[in-house]
Amino acid sequence: MRPLATGGLALLLFFGLSPGTAGAAPAGADKTVPSCSDCHDQAKAFVSNAHARGKTSQGEVPNKVCTPCHGDGTLHIDAGGDREKIMKPVGRCGAETCLDCHDQTKGCKSGHSSKHANSEAVNCLTCHSIHSSELKAPNLLARKQLDLCGSCHASQAALFRNKPYGHRIGRGGMECSTCHEPHQSTNAGCEITRQTRTGEIVCVSCHAEKKGPFVFPHGAGSVGNCMTCHEPHASNNAHRLKRATVYQLCMECHSPITGGTLGSQPPSFHNLLTARYQNCTTCHTAIHGSNRSPQLVR
Repeated sequence: MRPLATGGLALLLFFGLSPGTAGAAPAGADKTVPSCSDCHDQAKAFVSNAHARGKTSQGEVPNKVCTPCHGDGTLHIDAGGDREKIMKPVGRCGAETCLDCHDQTKGCKSGHSSKHANSEAVNCLTCHSIHSSELKAPNLLARKQLDLCGSCHASQAALFRNKPYGHRIGRGGMECSTCHEPHQSTNAGCEITRQTRTGEIVCVSCHAEKKGPFVFPHGAGSVGNCMTCHEPHASNNAHRLKRATVYQLCMECHSPITGGTLGSQPPSFHNLLTARYQNCTTCHTAIHGSNRSPQLVR
């Protein structure tokens, strides 16, 4: 191509794409609708929020993500950010907004009839923070679980902090919700603790070796459960036992002192005044059950 023709093409491209020429937006065209993130830093951080998953556009959260909870913000924007022109879900009202999508009613799990049901004292927003949850916390929890649950269940939380033998809450993936279902229904037949798929106590989810079935099960598993002998949260005693010495715990069932016995009594040669016989598990090692010994010796 000749130099003159090349220069003419360059001038044509320059003027054709310059502002104010054919490439500019026509007069009277609509302006871009303001984004919530233009004014609200919370909306900017909402990019990584679970509620915006799959809805972001070019790294920004569109206004349609905010409207299900806050309503149409057109009047709010036109009024220069007037707070009276936008809905802010708080308290029980806010929880009702959550339940529009999270209406979990399945078996013993319910957002309506649980102990943490929708009330002014305890509701969805008591535990969950939609915009500013605990960093890396699952389910948008407002704080770490032990601190969060401990705000109401102070005595149980104190056990984990003050007792030497306890479950390691907050470490190794174990949390309060590992054993407890926070949305557990109060209907009859619904337990305070979780259950396995087969209806067993939640303890055997981790302590599978204690599960059995055994040919000779320990009686405590038939007339009670793990909590018959163990403190579920924490204890001053090793293995989280309810008693400081083993024989005191065993004698609660293997003795007629309380008016009846749930198990066989120690034979006469077991002198419980001597240290030799005070540690029952020295001989009865298969304390949770045995496949060979009715006396749980092996």
